[in-house]
Amino acid sequence: MLVLAHISDLHLDGTARTTERAERVRDRLWELPGRVDALLVTGDIADHGTEAEYEEAARILGLREGEAPFPVLTCPGNHDSRAPYRKALLGRPASDGPVNSAHAFDDGAVLMCDSGIPGSDDGALDQETYDWIEATLDELDASLPVLLALHHPPVALHHPLPDRHRLREAGRLAALLERRPEVAGLITGHAHTPAASMFAGRPLAVGPGVTWTLRLPWEGEQVADREAPVGLAFHVLDDDGRLTTHFRVVT
Repeated sequence: MLVLAHISDLHLDGTARTTERAERVRDRLWELPGRVDALLVTGDIADHGTEAEYEEAARILGLREGEAPFPVLTCPGNHDSRAPYRKALLGRPASDGPVNSAHAFDDGAVLMCDSGIPGSDDGALDQETYDWIEATLDELDASLPVLLALHHPPVALHHPLPDRHRLREAGRLAALLERRPEVAGLITGHAHTPAASMFAGRPLAVGPGVTWTLRLPWEGEQVADREAPVGLAFHVLDDDGRLTTHFRVVT
């Protein structure tokens, strides 16, 4: 059984408010008494994509000194910038190519996929990323269930803001999933609302936003609920390859 914690959309911008909310959910996760295999952070880690914002993220997430009690796996979102992300968050040479990474565990694997389009709020998986997904799946044990994690949901969530900037060419991703039964589900962020749906016959879990929560159209005209508690998710991938998601708030 693979157990994954999940946060998204920290939008760190150097203000005390965003720092406090990110540290609050970090502290909750670091103090968990039970086993978690990894923490997924699905994009919009920085608000402006600056090195200073990623340096703060690296400090909060314990990426520099190995302070985290479990692996911290990240992928970029539309507010992130690839070169500063690589340099200041990951400690790697700066470059502008997609930031993809694969992580295998005893009971499953997670592919952190870059769905960002530089200069756009929309999402897309480019040819390099599709080729990487296919090659990585070929290299993994075919009996190992795999989760794809990315920032942009490939389905409508019934709010005009995230739906206006969701993943482009979702049919191409659906075609890949049809060829790849080992992919057990998808995990995304971007929408700032905890949500569950289906895509290409797979469960799709959308993580809540750390910085603020999206108000749905029937909840009022104001889009951002900045007073809502910080949200997080726990995903459980069981031995049958079934994905279960639990949502929590940190008050």
